[in-house]
Order: sequence, then structure tokens, then C-alpha cells
Amino acid sequence: MKQITIDPITRLEGHGKIEIFLNEDGDVANTYFQIPELRGFEQFSIGRLAEDMPVITNRICGVCPEAHHLASVKALDELFGVEPPPAAKKIRELLYMSFYVTDHTTHFYALGGPDFIVGPDAPPAERNILGVIKKVGLDIGKQVIDCRARNHHVIKMLGGRGVHPTAGLPGGWSRSISEEERQEIEGIARQNIDFALFSLKAFDDIVLKNKRYLDLVTSDIYLHKTYYMGTVDEHDRVNFYDGMIRVVDPEGKELVTYHPREYTSHIAERVEPWTYLKFPYLKKVGWKGLVDGMDSGVYCATPLSRLNVSDSMATPRAQEHFERMYETFGCKKTDGRYQPIHHRLATHWARLIELLYAAEHMLELAVDPEITSPEVRTIPSGIKGEGVGSVEAPRGTLTHHYVSDEKGVLTKVNLIVGTTNNYAPISLSVKRAAEKLITKGKVVEEGLLNMIEMAFRLYDPCFSCATHSLPGKMPLIVTIRSNSGEIIRTFRRDS
Repeated sequence: MKQITIDPITRLEGHGKIEIFLNEDGDVANTYFQIPELRGFEQFSIGRLAEDMPVITNRICGVCPEAHHLASVKALDELFGVEPPPAAKKIRELLYMSFYVTDHTTHFYALGGPDFIVGPDAPPAERNILGVIKKVGLDIGKQVIDCRARNHHVIKMLGGRGVHPTAGLPGGWSRSISEEERQEIEGIARQNIDFALFSLKAFDDIVLKNKRYLDLVTSDIYLHKTYYMGTVDEHDRVNFYDGMIRVVDPEGKELVTYHPREYTSHIAERVEPWTYLKFPYLKKVGWKGLVDGMDSGVYCATPLSRLNVSDSMATPRAQEHFERMYETFGCKKTDGRYQPIHHRLATHWARLIELLYAAEHMLELAVDPEITSPEVRTIPSGIKGEGVGSVEAPRGTLTHHYVSDEKGVLTKVNLIVGTTNNYAPISLSVKRAAEKLITKGKVVEEGLLNMIEMAFRLYDPCFSCATHSLPGKMPLIVTIRSNSGEIIRTFRRDS
């Protein structure tokens, strides 16, 4: 049996590799999307004070520490039994919208975008942010850099640091916003709206008006019919910070809507011996292996998933683009919302619609008179001993679950990270792309392998966030090389 290895895979957060096995006829027999790294936060956080978790868990990742920071403080709100003042919730959400703008911008232009802007089969040395700037021009490259800079300025202003914020506390936030700061943030939010509209126009010009790319987006190479998950507000609209978790089936019918604290009643986590990443699945449907369809408990939690489970967007311009996307794919409405889009490359489009929503909602919060209220914290007065906090991280639904003793010392920690939700769908997508693209007699060139990588890249996975399981049976291969790259010795521990 012939084996093709893509190692390392590129333009993602963290590390991973793809193993493709071909049968004697040259067709794909199986694939493995393997994650070889381990973080272990769920274990070494045991015995720490619960109140330390917002600044411990935001070190899980340098890309989305804001998501972990907010999920953690929301879990502490419950654990300490305290309700933050309205202004504190709005400041948290204001920081989060600014974070979403910079995070989605990073993926579109630096990670996923090069596949379309530069081309999926362009030389690897050009499929990066520099290749994108060369293609679209220095002025647009400067806009991308400026967008990230101004929003990290907001994150630092509100969160205390440009990376790994520290301002979140159980019961609220550590500081209020002055009128001068509010005015500056309002101006930045308006710039963000213009930038989001520009990015959607660029997607329209580069992808949707290019027949080759549009055929790729709507082809069956990147298509799976799974369940979808996302957080919705009281009007069943997309919400990143707070609400209920809704799950819909492959036909768009609601399977369940539940409060985040009820997640253990609906989500189970499966461990496989060949990877450090867990496979969450829907308890009610059950685990049938790495397969899609109505009978499989595999679900997806991505920007496209959030739009698939929602009735609409909560801001007007994002709503316009939301409707255009579903109408482009010919989706009809079922139970008041569009039927799901299963073409996974549409996730890039959904990500840009979310970018616009985040920018618009950031402006709504910035002009809210309550945002400058000095009442930003309720001091906890007791310990309930258990709390669950959830937000929509850019890569999927993020859940922090803490249990403590009567002194607030942690006795149990469980995390379901955005990318973790999507491990099974990612594995399915990699295998399907390999099966469709690699066929008997076809020469496997670098550009074709990159199109297989596009199957995981569309999910914007963050494996440094996601790997916390320790199955204890992981094969280990240690290779020692000389400074010239020559292999000196290899140690193996195979399961």
C-alpha cells in the first residue's frame, strides 16, 4: 500500500500532518488527519485557584486568548454565583467584537485567502501574505495591517494587554471606559465596517466572479451533510458572546436548543488512541464513526455552522450579505430559516459576513450610552462551586467547565475548544478531498496536495487551543538530526 504524507501542513495555528494511504489500484483507501501536540491545561489547572483561570487559560493560545479569557470569566460568574452589571457585559462584548474583526481578517488574508487570491496551485513560496500583497497591491496590504493594529489597540485599551488580556474578573470587568476612549473606539468601529465591506467586495470580485473558483466552491469535493451548532440570541440570530446553543440537522430542522451549562446532556467526547485531539459528538444521535449524514452524531461548529443554525443576522448590512449567500446557493427556507449550506468552502464567505456583523455590532456597543457607566463589577460574596462559560470562538463553540471545593480550589476542569468540535468534520473533509482529487493514474503534484490542505484550512483550525486529551497510547517517534539535517538516530514507541 502506497503512503502519501503531508507534513507539516501549513497556514494554520498549531501543528498537524495528513497521511493518505492508496490501495493497489492507486485510489485512496484511507486518510488520517493526525495532531501530534499536547497542551494538557485540563490537568495542570487542577489544584489552582479558580479565579486564576482567566489569565491561565488565555495562555492556551496566542491567536484567540480573548475567547478563552471571556469563556473563563463567564464560567467564574457561575462558579461564584454573581451577575455582572450591564456595562461590564457590554465592555466584554465590545472587546470581543474588536477581537473578531482582527481574527477573521487574519484568516481571510493570511491563511485561507492565498488559496484564492494567489491560486491553489501557485508555487508554495508565493501562497502566503506576501503573495497576497503582491497580487492585490501594497495599499490593500497596508489596510489589512492597519485593521489588525487598530483593533489590537482596542483590545489593549479594554483588556489591559494587546495579547492575553487580564481585565476580566468574576462578576465583571476591572475598569470602566472614559468618554475619550469611547469616542476613539467608535471611530475605529466605523473604519472596521468600511474594511469589512471592502473585504466582501474583494471576495465577490476574486472568487464569485471567477468561474473556476465558483465551480470549486460549489463542487462536491468539499461537501458534507452533517449537523450544525452555534449560539443564537433571544431572536434566534447569530450571537458570539451570549445565548443558547442551537443544533440543526442536515435538513435544517432543529434537533435541540440548550443552555451552555447543559452541554454534558447533549455532547459526548470520544478519544482515539492515534491522536491527542478529542472527537465530540451529539449524544442523542450517537457515534457512528467518521461518517456524515442524518444518522451520524458528527456535528460542525464554524462560521458557516453559526449562520446555518440562525434565522438571521442581528445587524442590517450583515443581513443583506447573509441573504445573498443563501440565495446564491439556492437554499429555501425551512421553519423560518434557510436550509443549511453544506459546501464547506462557503465557510470563507460566512467568515466575512461575520466580520461585517462584528464591526457593525462593535459600533452599536460603542454608541450605547451605558458603555461608559462606572458600574462594572459586582463583588462575589460566596462560592457555588461549579460554573460553565461559553462563547463562540471564531473557530467554533468554546466551553469552559470548572468545579471547585468550598475554598475555590479547582477539582475538575473540562474544555471543549472551538476546533475540537470540528475534528471529525475536518477528518471527513480531508478524506473526501483526497478521494476526489487523487485517482488512479493521476500524478500527485504539490498543487493537488495543497487542494487537500484547503479541506482543513477552511475550518481555520487552532490545534494549539484544541489538544488537551491524554489517551496514553500515542505512538511516539523522536528523530535526532545533525545541523545539516542528516538523521543520526530515531527512537520509536509504537502502540
